[in-house]
Amino acid sequence: MTLPPISASAAARAERLYHQGIACLEAGQGQQAEAHLRQALVLAPQLTRARANLGYVLEERGAWAEAEAAYRRALAEDPGLGPVWLNLGGLLLSRGRAEEALPVCLQTLTLLPGAAAAWVNLGAACICLEDFAQGERCLLKALSLEPDRPSAHINLAYLLLRQGRYEAGWECLEARPWYRELAAHAHCPRWRGEAPAGRHLLVLCEAGHGDMIQFCRYLPLLEARGARLSLVCQPALVRLFAALPGVERVIPLADLPGARGDWDAWVPLMSLPRHFATRVDSIPAALPYLQAGAPERQAWRRRLPAAGLRVGLAWRGNPRFENDGERSLPGLWTLAPLAAVPGIALVSLQKGEAEEEALWPPAGMHIAALGSELTDFADTAALIANLDLVIAVDTAVAHLAAALGVPCWLLLPRYKTDWRWLEGRQDSPWYPGVMRLFRQERRGDWDEVVARVAGELAAWAAGATPDSGTPALEEGAHGEGA
Repeated sequence: MTLPPISASAAARAERLYHQGIACLEAGQGQQAEAHLRQALVLAPQLTRARANLGYVLEERGAWAEAEAAYRRALAEDPGLGPVWLNLGGLLLSRGRAEEALPVCLQTLTLLPGAAAAWVNLGAACICLEDFAQGERCLLKALSLEPDRPSAHINLAYLLLRQGRYEAGWECLEARPWYRELAAHAHCPRWRGEAPAGRHLLVLCEAGHGDMIQFCRYLPLLEARGARLSLVCQPALVRLFAALPGVERVIPLADLPGARGDWDAWVPLMSLPRHFATRVDSIPAALPYLQAGAPERQAWRRRLPAAGLRVGLAWRGNPRFENDGERSLPGLWTLAPLAAVPGIALVSLQKGEAEEEALWPPAGMHIAALGSELTDFADTAALIANLDLVIAVDTAVAHLAAALGVPCWLLLPRYKTDWRWLEGRQDSPWYPGVMRLFRQERRGDWDEVVARVAGELAAWAAGATPDSGTPALEEGAHGEGA
């Protein structure tokens, strides 16, 4: 069935609406852009470029299914739209659909062979599908076309770091753009690794709470080299980091724009591993490097079950994290087999929307629902310090437990496993002796992982000592060059 022709006046009005929509889009006015583009398509359903741009607007506001439908219809109308193939590939990748994205990315390159973004998407698809060598080649091709493209550097950084190739990985990670807005408030030059003695450094907040907990270990090392330190961090970490050795001042993130200090230079926290030339076999990993306050520990101790080995649980992460659908468990019920282990007292460490699940646990599961009473990470640290073991998905709680020296069993997804856990290991050189990794063997199959954990938990409760597992690879065996 063909669409009826439209009048010249309707076509002219649709064209004006299209251009108004594009102007709004360029001005960051997504809602107005969507309205104009939809009106244009009512008048001129054949206006494919309006449909293609509507797909982009819909994707920007998170209407994934509508955006995909708009892209696919636009491509059905005009298969030669390279940028739309590019956008569709990126959308599929963002939704964890790498197998579907791969042919889309290949088609993009037939139309846009010189586009660095197209090579980045193909590289990302290959890495998600565990073809790491081809993914690396694609990212290097992207950088040969556009040497300053941040997404190519960052994706390559994560690949290199995952493989333990830290020297090249830290270098690539320097392309990350997310700290630049904070740096504008520092009013001093960037520190680039020169002798820190006698200098007052402002260390900037980066990424999530877990990243901050993992990398704050470098601050006492800087102080030992003679630096004075001020640290910017998220509000929930302020009390915890106030006791960190070597830190004179902790500044809540929201207070940075108005904060003033005699800082000589600023540095992003996640640049410190590079400045300290960190390799897999030289990670500063003296544990514990964080402490819980004694009064708080005592207060929480009175709230905990008196009998049994105390095991803390955290089963969901921040839903805004791009890979949260993979790393988080479907719900507390997934961990129900742990409740059948004799001699175990379960404690909820869960915060956020899922914390209420502990109030109505699955039948037969008894769990102390304390998550809603945790006000910040200092509270969480004091509670964890009273536990015998923490079992968690890949969230800040796992980093906190290990940084406190409390044994932690970490549940890891198969798809897009975070770089910091390396490849094929059951332990972590970032948290030696306390962290044990339980990896999915099949994507999405948490039941098998939990069954393994339950078996190990039963062995531990029967008298074995919880450990960090046995490394599958010797430290430093991955190599360090790109």
